[in-house]
Amino acid sequence: MTITEITAINKARYRVTLDEGKHFILYRGELRRFQMKQGGELSEENYESIFQEILPKRAKLCCMNLLKTKDYTRRQLEDKLKQGEYPAEIIEDAIAYVESYGYVDDERYVRNYIEYHMQARSRKRIENDLQQKGIRRDLISKIFDELSKDGVEMDETSMIQKFLLKKNFHAGTATDKERQKMYGFLYRKGFRTDAISRALLLDIT
Repeated sequence: MTITEITAINKARYRVTLDEGKHFILYRGELRRFQMKQGGELSEENYESIFQEILPKRAKLCCMNLLKTKDYTRRQLEDKLKQGEYPAEIIEDAIAYVESYGYVDDERYVRNYIEYHMQARSRKRIENDLQQKGIRRDLISKIFDELSKDGVEMDETSMIQKFLLKKNFHAGTATDKERQKMYGFLYRKGFRTDAISRALLLDIT
């Protein structure tokens, strides 16, 4: 394999590109260790050392370090490793590793996220937030259903009333224009249209 390009990312890290198009990141000391230079050859033995030892270990440590500070979804970890330009197979192995120890569990993440935010955010807002984190819609619905069976329910009416109080909005004395403006605000927050209409004393018949 020919090393077609070595590009400095910063003073310590370098992107190495091979003639087959594959690329990866190494540190300056590792370039010296493997005697790598642009236009030179990468032996099969060194290639295996990089892809079977150095990069897998580094990707796993990256995941572990990230998870020390907070929970991540599987997709979020994938995105972090992609930013580090790890090859796809290294990413998959690293995430499978932390999953095997229960460090990454999307179901647990969804349940904790919903329980934490369900007193202040609408269901639609929570669903959108979780989908942006890479969570499947069916998994979100499953956890909502399980929480409901456990007696854990969302009260969007109370949440809307808190917003109205915070905004010093009085539905009984508000003008039609003020109601429509507040309707738009609450709708963008993801609240159900029927709950908004009732709170704003709008005709929904």
